[in-house]
Amino acid sequence: MSNRHNGNRGSRDREGTLNTGQTRPRSPSEALEPARAPSRPKRRRVRERSRRLLGFTRVLSGLLTVVLAVMLAAGGMTLWLFHEFERQGPLAVSRTFGVPRGEGPIEISARLEREGVISNRWAFVASHSLRNFLARGKPMHLKAGEYEFKKGASMRDVLATLVEGKSILSKITLPEGLTSAQIVERLMADENLVGEIAEIPAEGSLLPDTYRFSKGMERQDLIDRMKAEQQRFLASVWEKRQPDLPVATPAEALILASVIEKETGRADERERVAAVFVNRLRKGMRLQSDPTIIYGIVGGKGSLGRPITREDINTKTSHNTYQIKGLPPTPICNPGRSAIEATLNPAATADLYFVADGSGGHAFSETLKDHNAAVSNWRKIERQAKAQAPAANAAPDTAPPPSVAADSKPDTGPVMPAVGATADGGAGSDQVAPGTVLQKTRAVSRLAPQADGATATAPVLPTVTTINRGPPEGEPATGTTAAGVTAAAARPVPLDVPVPTRKPKR
Repeated sequence: MSNRHNGNRGSRDREGTLNTGQTRPRSPSEALEPARAPSRPKRRRVRERSRRLLGFTRVLSGLLTVVLAVMLAAGGMTLWLFHEFERQGPLAVSRTFGVPRGEGPIEISARLEREGVISNRWAFVASHSLRNFLARGKPMHLKAGEYEFKKGASMRDVLATLVEGKSILSKITLPEGLTSAQIVERLMADENLVGEIAEIPAEGSLLPDTYRFSKGMERQDLIDRMKAEQQRFLASVWEKRQPDLPVATPAEALILASVIEKETGRADERERVAAVFVNRLRKGMRLQSDPTIIYGIVGGKGSLGRPITREDINTKTSHNTYQIKGLPPTPICNPGRSAIEATLNPAATADLYFVADGSGGHAFSETLKDHNAAVSNWRKIERQAKAQAPAANAAPDTAPPPSVAADSKPDTGPVMPAVGATADGGAGSDQVAPGTVLQKTRAVSRLAPQADGATATAPVLPTVTTINRGPPEGEPATGTTAAGVTAAAARPVPLDVPVPTRKPKR
């Protein structure tokens, strides 16, 4: 029994123990009991422990990978911020930038990016925040003020300027209506600017304004800024222009705006003056603007040095709109914002003529009949002014003329004559005694009407001449600018030869 049954359980050794490692059964019943399962081999326990260690290692490796990726990303971001912060900025020309009080870093950085001072607002904000974090209790606030950023200024330069509050110290005002040569002359006379200007800019390419700058700025940089401002402003208003204007390009709009700029210094009349010129262009009529005569003779000098004569009017030049049709080939000055806006959005009128009304402004007319009536009214005012001239001549020379109201426009030259149509188409000229101040509405001096005037009894220098003439052959009767009649005014201009006195035809 034991040998047969034990054969199934394994052989026994000499001590009576089974090969399975169990002791000899103590009783038959115990021998009949099934043997217990052997324990798991040790090598399997080691394998199980290796699997657990492998899982932990994988988790740790993943965490380390994430940390490394974050570190690499942070390092890359730091290098990018450093590159953006230190590299040359996008400014092609120097320009000013104002920071109002109460504006935060995000709003400031957004405007800096929008106006082309910096290339990335978020890089600017991140750099500013990081520097505040590293400042250890000394925050770097962006201070309010008006600043000047030079061409190619880096983000570091911009931030340093705003944090230190280095506001610009100098400014120069360049009025509307100056020619490019006159603007260059003013810049060369400013001692706060340095350097030379390569060449006189194209007429009309500079935007008149008050420009602020740091002392020692290059004059050429300021010229470049004025050019950039003119281009940007012209492009913005060109998109908002009225439809069907008789100007096909922004360049033509600039030419017409320069004529309007020279014709009137009153802001409330610019749209109506623009409408007169626009209506005449649509009808194929000549503009007949006196400032174009002067520019055709002297070019960028701006000043004729004497009154306009009949010979000047009849002399054909490239810019004389009494002799040429349409617009002049170039602008005759640098127009301001309001003149450009009026050109692209003229008043909705059918006016074709305008004449001085004696109040510093003009009387506008749609028909030649109404215009001739306005011309007669202006001549009446002239006669009254001449009748009061003796009292004015008796006043001391040092006393200023009464009721002279000059605007902010510069006096860029001598008095220009008034040109207009008479009711009968006659022509003539009257010589005005020295000291006589009548009305003048040009950009040359922009003077208000005067109540004094005198009739010269003998050729006396200096003299001022007023010319009244009929329309050119084949043209409607018009005045100074599309029938605008203005009287010679402002400061007397000495002439080399007295202008002969002629009585008007009746």
